[in-house]
Amino acid sequence: MGSFKKIVIFCDFDGTITKNDNIINIMKYFNPPGWERVKNDILAQRISVREGVGRMFSLLPSSFRKEIIDYAIEQAEIRPGFNEFIQYCQDNNIRLLITSGGIDFFVLPILSSYPIPKYDIYCNASDFNDKQIKILWPFSCDSNCNKDCGMCKPTILRSLSTNDYMKVVIGDSITDLAIAELAELVIARDFLLEKCKEQSLPCKEFESFFDVIKILNQITNKCGEDP
Repeated sequence: MGSFKKIVIFCDFDGTITKNDNIINIMKYFNPPGWERVKNDILAQRISVREGVGRMFSLLPSSFRKEIIDYAIEQAEIRPGFNEFIQYCQDNNIRLLITSGGIDFFVLPILSSYPIPKYDIYCNASDFNDKQIKILWPFSCDSNCNKDCGMCKPTILRSLSTNDYMKVVIGDSITDLAIAELAELVIARDFLLEKCKEQSLPCKEFESFFDVIKILNQITNKCGEDP
């Protein structure tokens, strides 16, 4: 049996673990004036993710805290196969990190029922103490990143000792593009899949986490073959 690198997975949350983008769903539901223009500016890369997400949430009053949190948690739908995917990672000694551009007030409660250590979950934070909601950035860009990501996924990747790992990114959106450029494999859908194809990044398409498991099986079986 040939030897192969261990795998570390950097998995997005919104639109990846959940079927829909929770930030966009929150904005659509509460519909603060001007949020769609900000969203379009983010997707067109006219403004950074950090600036855009911060602007969108600043359009919502902190007095809506309970309504926003309740709605965010209630509307979230987990993509099929996620439980099985976590078990697969555990069974195969694959390190799973959740790297989310989402916000703590919905990411952490939604993931709390799954066996993922809190220290392996990276996301943005929130402050409801002022009149308008403020987003905080505990995982901002390091000196090697000038993209103003907010929750900087490439910085998370670089902060870990990953030289001995095969780095796999799972994601769907603009917030995953910078880390996808550093990965050995991207398992992608939607916007991220299109961008990976445009940039000729090594990628596979997924719709459910059952697809992800099949792709990971292909990797481990191929790497484990005798040379």
